[in-house]
Amino acid sequence: MPPLRTITTDRSGDWRVAGRLFPYLRARWRRVAVALVLLVLARLANVSVPLILKRIVEALGEIHALVSIPLALLLGYGLLRFLAILFNELRNTVFARLGVDIVRRVSADVFFHLHRLSLEFHLNRKIGALSRDIDRGNLAITGFLNMVVFSIVPVALEMVLVMAILWSQLGSEYALVTALLVIVYGAYTLWITRWRTKFRVRMNASDSEAGARLLDSLLNYETVKVFGNEAREQDRYDRSLERWGRASYLNSLSLSLLNAGQGLIIAVGLTALMIMAAGGVRDGSLTVGDFVMLHAFLLQLYIPLNVLGTIYRELNHSLIDMDRMFRLLDEEIDVKDRPDARPLRIKTGEVEFRNVDFGFSADQPILKSISLRIPGGGMLAVVGPSGAGKSTLARLLLRFYDPVHGEICIDGQDIRDVGLASLREVMGIVPQDTVLFNDTIGYNIGYGCPDAGPERIEEAARLAQIHEFIERHPDRYDALVGERGLKLSGGEKQRVAIARAALKRARILVFDEATSSLDSRAEKAIQSALERVARDVTTLVIAHRLSTVVGAGEIVVLDKGEIVERGTHESLMERRGLYAQMWELQQQH
Repeated sequence: MPPLRTITTDRSGDWRVAGRLFPYLRARWRRVAVALVLLVLARLANVSVPLILKRIVEALGEIHALVSIPLALLLGYGLLRFLAILFNELRNTVFARLGVDIVRRVSADVFFHLHRLSLEFHLNRKIGALSRDIDRGNLAITGFLNMVVFSIVPVALEMVLVMAILWSQLGSEYALVTALLVIVYGAYTLWITRWRTKFRVRMNASDSEAGARLLDSLLNYETVKVFGNEAREQDRYDRSLERWGRASYLNSLSLSLLNAGQGLIIAVGLTALMIMAAGGVRDGSLTVGDFVMLHAFLLQLYIPLNVLGTIYRELNHSLIDMDRMFRLLDEEIDVKDRPDARPLRIKTGEVEFRNVDFGFSADQPILKSISLRIPGGGMLAVVGPSGAGKSTLARLLLRFYDPVHGEICIDGQDIRDVGLASLREVMGIVPQDTVLFNDTIGYNIGYGCPDAGPERIEEAARLAQIHEFIERHPDRYDALVGERGLKLSGGEKQRVAIARAALKRARILVFDEATSSLDSRAEKAIQSALERVARDVTTLVIAHRLSTVVGAGEIVVLDKGEIVERGTHESLMERRGLYAQMWELQQQH
């Protein structure tokens, strides 16, 4: 299993990741502005409560307190309490929709970008780990926005207001001690949190690995059962969970150290301030109302300050998880439209490969100087041993990859110069390994033309000779095919793929081992269906069974990425070369 990509730093999340959210926030600036106004109003109401409380306590110290306490102070105290709660709830209501909109937009961007990435990217990634990264990233965006708007900004604003009030009401020394408390607390939290972030990174990597193991094993359920390797799969999964468990334990252990240190700093700071205030009351420089006000302010600060470590820690974790997802958006798109790309213009549908070289690396070429031509409406077959590069031709024609050298043209137009959407709009393929969506048979056939009605879907099914099989099922076209089409046989899946290609009515068709999962009897029936589908359509047939291409106008024989023979079936048999050897071997079987 290839190593999983991990965060580049194990110290802390990259705060520059937060900047990736600004374009989404800017697009919704009105809602952000309303939320910020409500935030300021809530904080102002909150810090006004201790000031009212001071006035009430001082009034109680007068001789005729019960008579002299202004009713307005008591009503104001209750009103401010209510307004602080009301403004907070209004802010939550306004911001809730904003968070949902941003998560939806980012998720849609990632989803769209993943579909634009090259086939090579998807072949090199574990789908389970990729899914975990996206899920954690979506949760991280929600958590990050909630913590910034509901915790960090309110706490920071309240601290500034409280220190300003303490400076003006009690003196500079109280504001300075409070500021020192916050600075020491913040520095300690930052230091410990950076140190323990590496445990979170290990947890994420192990969690993604375990998820990939689980999904990979379940997708290959039949293979696991056939070879009796349940215990082996359990052992591999358990080892991944063991690594996750060790990292999780160290993460919890370091959390206890962080909480203990934070508690000590808070206790020392609050005790020092209360001793100072008590001394002021004793020498007459402060009133009992000042003491109560200070105590109320400290209590208001203590609660958010006590969870500041948790907030920072979760914020840092959110940055790490967001970083993994945003890196998907940073993946380079290898195959994309050129700035001046124009729509493909189809005339006859002629396809031509001109001296095409391709390989994933210079020392491992897959195709070498391939030149072939398929006339418009004609058929060309490509055969050869396994690993000769036959399926790579189809992927190049569909522009999943671009050639290293040479060009591929359709009606004289280099496919790199035309829009991808217009190219694939005229292409249809029946792949060797048919993968179906976990949906109904009708949905999978209709995927070839989403606007097609039931009649056209049924017509395509009849053409692929799968209609009778569907009719025998109680749910008919609404029958579910299961994960990756697990409920269907290989031949049934391939017939669905043929029906899907027939429904699309493409101008250029690629049959990549289109009958490889069929028995000889079914192959003959499907072969006639394929011929009807391919009538007057430019067709590239990639085959291992030579009996399926006997009638092709031209047969190209590939071996080790090179064209070694070409001609009709009869001429190739007369040559007594590789094609004739393959034919005789298959006839013996």
